[in-house]
Amino acid sequence: MSNRRKKQMIRCRDHKTTAVAPWLAAAAVAGIAVMPAPVSAQTPAPLQEWQYSAGVPLEKMMAPEIPTWQVAVGAAAAFQPRYDGADRYHFEGGPSVDIRYSDLYFISTGEGFGANVAQGQNWRISLAAAYDLGRRGQDDDEHLHGLGNINPAPELKLAADYVVSKSFPLVLRADIRRSFGGSNGWVGDLGAYMPLPGSSKTFFWFAGPSLTFADSKYMNSWFGVSQAQAADSQYSYYHASAGLKSAGFGVSAIWFFQKHWFAACDFALEQLVGSAARSPITQRSSNGVLDLSINYQF
Repeated sequence: MSNRRKKQMIRCRDHKTTAVAPWLAAAAVAGIAVMPAPVSAQTPAPLQEWQYSAGVPLEKMMAPEIPTWQVAVGAAAAFQPRYDGADRYHFEGGPSVDIRYSDLYFISTGEGFGANVAQGQNWRISLAAAYDLGRRGQDDDEHLHGLGNINPAPELKLAADYVVSKSFPLVLRADIRRSFGGSNGWVGDLGAYMPLPGSSKTFFWFAGPSLTFADSKYMNSWFGVSQAQAADSQYSYYHASAGLKSAGFGVSAIWFFQKHWFAACDFALEQLVGSAARSPITQRSSNGVLDLSINYQF
């Protein structure tokens, strides 16, 4: 996720008129002041995939003059499950960084390191390298003993965003990711989000649903129990099938409390379904995550 320079925000505000509907005004602001990135990029947690880059596809449509450099840095903290399906939560802290060059290249703790390989006025296709932090058995030895670790691994992510129209700024998003190491599996998301009414010049927010799908390698790495693991753990053999992994809903908000400083909040709920929900490893099929950050935009 990213944010935009104050002078660009002022241009966008001047562009608005009293005839514009409140939710469209929110979209105009959202298009040039996008959400900062969560602290744990691509770590399995119930944050919606679209929240990593909320508002980016709206920018060109709402404010076509995009600065060559867009930079924001900050600190973030997240309260989230120890792993997908856990019933125990913990805090994580770290940097929040988002750097974009000429609407082409980006380095982001949310989206990863990549580029917009194709784009139009209301759509973009991006390719990025990201990182999955995996799962450590020591995070919850009571429930994960004998299952081993899912090692941290690099990921390659292909994503596409499409904005329905300027008058109806619904953003549709699809992505697919492949890890090299760790689960060695494929996982993808279908999502949608939209700016919400009640926004102002210094506060605005987004909300939307998401569905996550995964192949059998990913599902069995996270939710399956192999014969070897069954012999070393408290669980019986369990095969997790490919298909729909979870459904979720997220809300992201940002508040500019000074000229260059803003606070951001991301909240999301996830419901595991199918073989992920039925897995003996899953202690809780419904989870939530709360991410807070303080950022400075240059």
